[in-house]
Amino acid sequence: MLNSPLPPSLAEEGDIMLKALVSDLSEIDGIEVHSTRDARLLKPDLPIEFHMLHDLEDFPLAWQECIESADAVWPIAPEFSNVLKHISETIISHGKLLLNSPPQAIQTTSSKIMTSSCLMDMGIPVVPTYRFDEVVPDHSGSWVLKPDDGVGCHGIRICRDMDDLSRQCESLPAGSEYVIQPFVHGTPTSLNILACKGEAFILSVNHQRIAVTDNRFVLLGCVVNGHMKQRARYHRLGRKVVAALPELWGIIGVDVIETEKELKVLEVNPRITTSYVGLRESTGVNPAGMVLDLLSNKLPLPDQILNASVVDVNLEYAGAA
Repeated sequence: MLNSPLPPSLAEEGDIMLKALVSDLSEIDGIEVHSTRDARLLKPDLPIEFHMLHDLEDFPLAWQECIESADAVWPIAPEFSNVLKHISETIISHGKLLLNSPPQAIQTTSSKIMTSSCLMDMGIPVVPTYRFDEVVPDHSGSWVLKPDDGVGCHGIRICRDMDDLSRQCESLPAGSEYVIQPFVHGTPTSLNILACKGEAFILSVNHQRIAVTDNRFVLLGCVVNGHMKQRARYHRLGRKVVAALPELWGIIGVDVIETEKELKVLEVNPRITTSYVGLRESTGVNPAGMVLDLLSNKLPLPDQILNASVVDVNLEYAGAA
């Protein structure tokens, strides 16, 4: 986005994730952190060497210098337009350790339609997802129209009924990759999961605070481990999702809608999400250290996190909402 406007919400969410991750990494012996950074953003007071970028022409050289000097790379990037996938492919092609899910897992989970199909095939309840140019079944309520590779609440529109949905679809640019989902009433929730070889260790079950403004969703924040009484149900679901997508690796996010009858998976994020910011304080365990432990096949014990506390990550206060 060096040559385009920075969406305030995405910029702030990315920034607080970066600060949390660097803080966790800096507490691990033997770790030295480098990062590229958009020069329009303030330089935070962190134990890290920043390579400041002013325009797109600055990026190739800085990226090459960073990746050549690194032993491992942890990308913080959105899935849209294959950004995260391409960065991950570059890391692997340079022979560096990728501290994130591999490109093939990113390709699947970056697409909401592909993720939904894969999970459905494994019998996992999902929010029904259709391509915008498909014939969709009757639905008496509202619809949600969103980019197939969208991130967070960016680009999502709520349509009141089928007529409204048809008008919105007709206004989409030619070649657009959008999907349609029925609006499912329930409690928006997310999971932070440590994944490796089809095994899952659930780090947190989070309540998402989402508002609706002008027929669009706005993420106001999340309460990390705010669903302590429902952990068993969510743990079972999280393990099923990772078993269905065994190439996922490291810390991932799973968005879920809790309805009166069941838990429905909305999407899978093959990377750290905003709720990562509260993980360390909530669990008392360094999540970045747990990821590095995976490199030596050291999986956490099932009871490693016994007494997690509730931590509120407030994006309104941070200026992102």
